[in-house]
Amino acid sequence: MNMKPVFETPFERKGVITPGTPILPHGVERHPVPGGGSRAVPVYRGDEVSVLDRDGLQPGELVMFAPDKSSDAAYLGVKGHGRPEATIATLANGSRSGAKVLRALDAAGFNLGKGDGIAVFGEGSHPGDMASFVAERDGLLIVAATGGPMSPEQHNTTTDLILYIRRADPSAGKQEVGPPDPLADPLLDFNIQPGNATSYQVKKGEYIQVLDIKGRECSDFQAFSARALDKGLEREIDPTTTRSLMGSLYPQPGIFSKYWSSDQEPLIEIVQDTCGRHDTFGLACTARYYEDLGYPGHLNCSDNINKDLDQYGIRPRGGWPAINFFFNTMLDDTNAIGMDDPWSRPGDFVLLKALTDLVCISTACPCDIDPANGWSPTDIQVRTYKNNENFSRSVGYRKSAEADVEETKKTGFHDCFARHTRDFIEYNGYWLPNTMSNHGTIAEYWGCRDKVAVMDLSPLRKYEVTGPDAEDLMQLCVTRNMKKLSVGQVVYTAMCYEHGGMIDDGTVYRLGDTNFRWIGGNDTSGLWLKEQAQKHGLNAWVRNSTDQLHNIAVQGRHSRDILSKIFWTHPQQPTIEELPWFRLTIARVGDVTGTSVVISRTGYSGELGYEIFCHPKDAVEIFDAVWEAGQEYNIVPLGLGALDLLRIEGGLIFAGSEFDDQTDPFEAGIGFTVPLKSKEDDFIGRAAIEERKAHPHRKLVGFEVEGGIIPAPGDCVRVGKAQVGEITSAMKSPILGKVIALGRVSTTHAQPGSAIEIGQLDGQQKRLKATISAFPHFDPTKERVKGNYD
Repeated sequence: MNMKPVFETPFERKGVITPGTPILPHGVERHPVPGGGSRAVPVYRGDEVSVLDRDGLQPGELVMFAPDKSSDAAYLGVKGHGRPEATIATLANGSRSGAKVLRALDAAGFNLGKGDGIAVFGEGSHPGDMASFVAERDGLLIVAATGGPMSPEQHNTTTDLILYIRRADPSAGKQEVGPPDPLADPLLDFNIQPGNATSYQVKKGEYIQVLDIKGRECSDFQAFSARALDKGLEREIDPTTTRSLMGSLYPQPGIFSKYWSSDQEPLIEIVQDTCGRHDTFGLACTARYYEDLGYPGHLNCSDNINKDLDQYGIRPRGGWPAINFFFNTMLDDTNAIGMDDPWSRPGDFVLLKALTDLVCISTACPCDIDPANGWSPTDIQVRTYKNNENFSRSVGYRKSAEADVEETKKTGFHDCFARHTRDFIEYNGYWLPNTMSNHGTIAEYWGCRDKVAVMDLSPLRKYEVTGPDAEDLMQLCVTRNMKKLSVGQVVYTAMCYEHGGMIDDGTVYRLGDTNFRWIGGNDTSGLWLKEQAQKHGLNAWVRNSTDQLHNIAVQGRHSRDILSKIFWTHPQQPTIEELPWFRLTIARVGDVTGTSVVISRTGYSGELGYEIFCHPKDAVEIFDAVWEAGQEYNIVPLGLGALDLLRIEGGLIFAGSEFDDQTDPFEAGIGFTVPLKSKEDDFIGRAAIEERKAHPHRKLVGFEVEGGIIPAPGDCVRVGKAQVGEITSAMKSPILGKVIALGRVSTTHAQPGSAIEIGQLDGQQKRLKATISAFPHFDPTKERVKGNYD
């Protein structure tokens, strides 16, 4: 039996596992190929080429060109099928990866139309399937994960392929660990070895990229105003001013993204950050630090900075305040500042933009006596780029600890909401509107309560679950009874680990007998479904469709009237007017020839509402149709700030607030999603949940708080001096005119009407008087959600 090669294994040393830094065998390279995208990589004679279908059902196509511009599948030892139509279509779809491949082909003079295609992974391929070839000559290899736009009512999503190349001569390919390719043509590109500092000048508008090449390496950074230096003044980034003006421990891409001088002049803006964990509290390492630990004479960043900045006449300092990129500091309950290994992985970087002419300095920290650099200092790469480069704002996002980093994405509806606001915040790998510039949170809230509102919910995670055993997989992994779910029905449910703690809450859409769509809040739940399908040997596929299926919610008393004007449904499908709560319909804009969407009568607002799912390419058309039809009803755009108010009033739970992996569904207030009596089949976590239900310790309750102070999430709930719970969410309710909250308390004190106190400061010195109440606080019988308005 031929065994498929295993290329990636987690790094492990003496019982310490770091899955974010996978180990590849010597001479093996890894090249992800994005779904609906492509990759071009040089190969050499004798190289072993392997393509992995990670999720299954993803067709691929390979094309190889020789230096003489000829193309033949025989160069990979197989027979081809001629002109690579699937690759040509994939490269023409406008993706970023396709643009790179087209540039590579153009530079080499290769004509893709004359290529000889090799198809891999036909219909029915399974997760983990691999196709392997051996290059019989040097050339350029193009690999495409082929596929077009997904239809909202179908499951034809595209997923990633992984290309591995085992070099016959390891020196012919990439260095084992070197800097990644530049983001654009660099102006400066230099390496800093550990224990060194290098200064450089940057003009206003130019970009600076600081890269952690091998991971777990800190780099101190400072920037001086060149204009101030010309006047004999030293005006550099001041960490205290920066923290005060940004309201955070360190700036991040978005609105609050600038580093400031003590004169409150913005010097630098952070544009991209793939790590998201840095320091603005400590000094660059100093001679005194090492001396106090018994290492006199140890190299240190502050002395290195002094030496290199002397050429600019900048006075030396015993310790330099600096922005310490990739340094992992922590503040504990005793106010002590500690540190641990950096979070940065190989290739992580920050990208900065100069807001004025600057003199900058960067270091590669030499510390080898503590975890600051993971006990092993390595090098830093610094690159600068022209001011006319178009770099988008981005915060690195990973679906899991092992996953590749992804840039923050714009949803298909982003530009529509950008007409109304510049206040976007990063949410699970996407930019979402927080508040609308010409409305504000309260106005948006009232727009939804009184009239109708539209909001972007595209970052909800969508996973297509298909195959003969799809129902069995869903029955195993969620708490609701999938055997009672009809085609066209939607159900809200929980997903749990074996110990009963929640992975996620979400909805299951049944689109066919063997076709389900899981919509949750995080990728962990979708990856869990995939893992369980493989673990239990089920004939089911789980594929991510988040990037293929974006959605807006139209919520409020006029939502039905608006959608009824826009969408046509087939006679076999329910109309918008007929659509019951938690049902879906397949609809089209205007008539039978219009753009296809899936519409469900669901929402997260406590009002009558619908969600509209479409491909991102159709998002602007859908939004504009809704916006135009909504003008009669004074429709408003709604951001995350107002959505949080609506969901707290409606008693709707949120991940990380009302539940986490230590909280079971009953403790999270959604015990109704666990029908232990009517669902006889076993599901993951059932035994633990039954035991926890029989012996409950905590319960989610509502609070009515006296006065106008709004508790903060995490505030303790006390009876006397004893802590009996904590606040999970709180707000000042506009419609109720009082402060309300959600929280978990001991079952001993969970009866409505019980008097408790909410502790602030240290939990003892300041108390807010409150009463336990039932929840939801607003519309507890869900009359408005059912469409029953007075």
